[in-house]
Parts: sequence; structure tokens; C-alpha cells
Amino acid sequence: MELSVPFRFRSRNLLSPSTHIPITYPSKHQPPFLTKFVNKPKISKLTVRAQRRAPIEGLSDELNAIARCNLDFAYTRRRVRAAFADMQQQLDHCLFKNAPAGIRTEEWYERNSRGLEIFCKSWMPKPGIPIKASVCFCHGYGDTCTFFFEGIARIIAASGYSVFAMDYPGFGLSEGLHGYIPKFDYLVDDVIEHYTKIKARPDLSGLPRFILGQSMGGAVSLKVHLREPNNWDGMILVAPMCKIAEDVLPSDAVLKVLTLLSKVMPKAKLIQNQDIADLFFREPSKRKLAVYNVICYDDNPRLRTGMELLRTTKEIESQVHKVSAPLLILHGAEDKVTDPLVSKFLYERASSKDKTLKLYEGGYHCILEGEPDDRIFAVHDDIVSWLDFRCSIK
Repeated sequence: MELSVPFRFRSRNLLSPSTHIPITYPSKHQPPFLTKFVNKPKISKLTVRAQRRAPIEGLSDELNAIARCNLDFAYTRRRVRAAFADMQQQLDHCLFKNAPAGIRTEEWYERNSRGLEIFCKSWMPKPGIPIKASVCFCHGYGDTCTFFFEGIARIIAASGYSVFAMDYPGFGLSEGLHGYIPKFDYLVDDVIEHYTKIKARPDLSGLPRFILGQSMGGAVSLKVHLREPNNWDGMILVAPMCKIAEDVLPSDAVLKVLTLLSKVMPKAKLIQNQDIADLFFREPSKRKLAVYNVICYDDNPRLRTGMELLRTTKEIESQVHKVSAPLLILHGAEDKVTDPLVSKFLYERASSKDKTLKLYEGGYHCILEGEPDDRIFAVHDDIVSWLDFRCSIK
């Protein structure tokens, strides 16, 4: 991939310890939305971690060095994202190439009740389009709301919805050790805390509120709903993580050892993670673009994180009969990351009177961004149509 002039990186600007996060775009390549940044954090110097990721083909040595920085801490992740922000929006992907014009976006940080700085973002319809409802997003494991979801959010916003997202502590641009979940309920607490503020905004008063969760974000969304079952008008779950298949569960003896180790060395990366990159994206050309999500967590899971995910799925599995909100479940039929039979289990056990399960033939795990273009837009249309119908009822 040849990089044009706007992709060239000025290392002097990035490595200056006093620099704040820049959110600027070359005038000849202005994206079809505006970005506002408030409360910009001070940034320290980047450090390069031991080589793990393979170099990204077509990038300069400078940018590849940046992509291999130690991402354990938020200040580095923020600097790396700033270096790649322009490039990501110009990738050859339908979510970026066909981005609706006029979407208003805003980025900000706010401190949660535990004192951690949380990255937040919103996408609003262009001026003059009435807002139908709010859609609050929960991202998947290792992911962030500043890459492919940028394009997904703009499509939903263009249909008249205010879309909101946040990075969990330890992921994306939020504070916290990268990829570390000391307690899954902390994520749930943070989501409830942040989106309670969002739902109280005067411009959203009286409007329906929906929660959208992808993969692990589906588990977060389910736990949020179980905590506050009457506070949402509907839930959209994309390839949700809510049950571990019996054939991949560790034995009881192994679980006891892992549980003990997770208390002794919780941050250690002791759980071997098989390379499943090819299982996420069905479309090879889109799979190649995933490497530009340079602040995702793609290392072996930390020990406590892995145990928390396992514990959480068992907890959700035992409570799916309590799920009562209007429910849309979307899943690729050939997903090998989260089993589509798990979505079928959720659909059958949930007590929701209004529930829909859609399985997409041949679809892999990332049906919102990793399928052929026509399938991606079909899934997005299904989401918007479901939202439109519920808003018309409301």
C-alpha cells in the first residue's frame, strides 16, 4: 500500500513530551465530520516495546516503530492513535469510503467514580435531522470505539440516532493497564455510570434509549440490563459472549490452578491465545486492514482477565431467563469465535416478549465490519430497521 503525503509522520511533533493529543486533518483530505476535543491529557514520551507485531506493509519505518510502542499505559495509546487517526479514516473500507457527510462528533474524557480517566465519544445526526433515540455502544474484548466503529456509528447517526461510546478502563484511550480487567463488574459499573449521564441529557429527554453490544460488549450489555432491567427500551447484541461451549472449557483441575494463579499474579499473560485473526473477518481485504487498529489489545490475555471473562459468562448463562428487554441478536452462522448456538440459547431462554434472532449465512465473527460490502450494509440496515420500528411504537 503506497502512502501519500498526508500519511507522512513528523516525529518531532509526536515525541515532544509537552505535546497534547493533536486532532487535525490535512485540508485536502478533510473527513466528512467534525471533531472536538476537550480536557486533553498531557502526554509523556513513547517507548518501543519488544517486537511482537509484524511490520505493517507499506508503512514507513517511523510509523511502524510507533505501531510497536509499548501500549500498557493510556498516554502511549493516545499518542499512537493520534499518529494514525488520519490514515485510518482514509483506508479502503466501505465504512470509511461511504461515510455519511455532516455527522457531528465530539470526543472527551471524564473521570469515573474510581478516579480513572475514561475516553468518550458521540456521533450526532447532521443539523436539521430530528433525533429519534440514543444508542449506547459497548465494544468487544481488546477493541476500542475509535476504529471500525467510527464508520458504524456514522451510519446509525445518519439515520437519525445519537450514538455514544466509551472505552473501558484498560482499553482504547481510557486509563488503566492495557487488556487488564481486575473485575468484570467494574466495566458494568462504568457503563452504567457514563450512560446514566448520557440518558439525562436535555436533548435526549423523553426519547427511547437502546444499548448495543458487540462480542464481549454483549456480555457487558446483558449485565447492564440485568442490573437495571427497566432503564432501556431495547438491546442489540452482535455475536454476544454469554456462554462458553463445554468442549473448550478447561478441566476443573486446570481451573483451580488458574484461579489460584490469578490471585498471585493477576496481570501476568499466562493464558496462551491461539492465533484466531483469520476467524474474525471473512473478507480477506478487510482482514488486512485490521492491523491499522493499532491500539487494540492483541496480546495473550492477562490471567485475571481470562478468569473474569470465564466467571462472567457462567454468571450470565445462569440468568439469561431474566433478560426481558426487546432484543435483537445478530450472529454470523460460521462464527468460530463465539458460537452462534450460544445466541440461539440466549434467544430461546430470554423472557423477552419482543425478541429476534438473525443468523447470517457464511458470516464470521465481525459481521459489522469484516464481511463483503453488501453483507455489511445489510446488517446495518437490519439494525436501523429494528430501531426505527421500536421508535415508532414508542
